[in-house]
Amino acid sequence: MAVSDHRLSEALEVLKGSGVRITPQRHAVLDHLIHSMTHPTADDIYKALESQFPNMSVATVYNNLRLFKEIGLVRELTYGDASSRFDCNTTDHYHAICNDCGKIVDFHYPTLSEVESLAEQVTGFKVSHHRMEVYGSCETCQLKKQAH
Repeated sequence: MAVSDHRLSEALEVLKGSGVRITPQRHAVLDHLIHSMTHPTADDIYKALESQFPNMSVATVYNNLRLFKEIGLVRELTYGDASSRFDCNTTDHYHAICNDCGKIVDFHYPTLSEVESLAEQVTGFKVSHHRMEVYGSCETCQLKKQAH
């Protein structure tokens, strides 16, 4: 069984354990999220699934994403005015984001808990979490620039 298939099975068990009914649309949204490496928006998910579920609305996708977020199966990534993106990897990790095409890639680095601790000492805040992003040009965009 592939890692993503195992993650899907685990996520479905979490939903069942939370008393959530597994509708075909809900299953498809979750499956798409787990198999996607692109941190899709709700609209991306809707477009990917609309041929399979012609009667499904964008609202259905949003409602399912909100439910998955509340249960802890996905994280919502917000970047200024842009649409929220959704990440099924809920382990601690960071993101590299392409300035040109917007691609988001996960990367793992030891958590920066000492930064949180220092922030608490300096500001008096009770820090709940942090996120880190690095920005640049992905390999595809670098190659496009070199070709011109």
